Amino acid sequence: MRKSSRSRTLAAMPLSPLIRFGTSTWAYEGWQGLVYKRPYPKSRFASECLGEYCQYQYQGEPLFRTVGNDSTFYRPPTANQLRRYLHQIFDEFDMCCKVWEEITIPQYAKQPRYGAKAGQPNPRFLDPAVFNDLVLAPYREARFEPHTGPFIFEFQRHGLSVEEFCSRLDAFFRQVPKDFRYAVEVRNAGLLGPEYRQVLERHGVAHVYNHWSYMPPLAEQHRRLGRFTAPFTVLRLLTPLKMSYEQAKKRAEPYTKIIEELPEMRRDTVDLIRQAVREERQAYVLVNNRAEGNAPLTIQALVDRLRSGA
Repeated sequence: MRKSSRSRTLAAMPLSPLIRFGTSTWAYEGWQGLVYKRPYPKSRFASECLGEYCQYQYQGEPLFRTVGNDSTFYRPPTANQLRRYLHQIFDEFDMCCKVWEEITIPQYAKQPRYGAKAGQPNPRFLDPAVFNDLVLAPYREARFEPHTGPFIFEFQRHGLSVEEFCSRLDAFFRQVPKDFRYAVEVRNAGLLGPEYRQVLERHGVAHVYNHWSYMPPLAEQHRRLGRFTAPFTVLRLLTPLKMSYEQAKKRAEPYTKIIEELPEMRRDTVDLIRQAVREERQAYVLVNNRAEGNAPLTIQALVDRLRSGA
């Protein structure tokens, strides 16, 4: 089948090397036939498919130049895990890992997985020594630094005031190593303002523009901040706005196709990417299946839009 002239034109317009697209994580069996063509034993699919993910091409170019690692929110990776990733990824590829929740939750939720700690204050919240010794250490041991994208600090909704949160954040980033990049994702919309922006700017930390259930649209987040806060930026397209995680998950499974396009999300994402590139900032864009139903297809649509100039 011959490609249309439009397809040939789009394929001939390479994206800026400053742009890195990836998915929130990579091991989805619903992507078999799209991203994954090789047969995998079910028991080894998650551990072996990253290499094929990195090689996946769209219109003659690798589509994914980064990937999120959500599992590191629940426990830091071991050096051996990171070494296994190194055997599968290529030179110009970064992994954006979430920071262990022991660093980012001020109080343990009343959930069974926390056991006796449920409902209690977290003494490790924003502890720079714990972060350095337990989170960063495996990356150094595995020599993973060249492939480490921005670490993502996901702060779920909490009851801290703007002043207390920003003060704790400022103290933390004053004490952590400067040879890694950091990005902060907040789920309290009230934090978006001058005090939060000034803390991030002071330490060269990026705000994560997160398209998530109860946050403002991406463009509104940028309006409230006024400008980017670091030499790079991070966008995470997670769920439709005003829709819970559980609803989004149920709507999107089994992640084999686009369920519903989100035009405002796509437009705001492309606008922020273009602004970042104009300012010579690197843009990391991580897409979750629960946004539109199939993250690789959402990324393809964003690439087409960027190439078309629309």
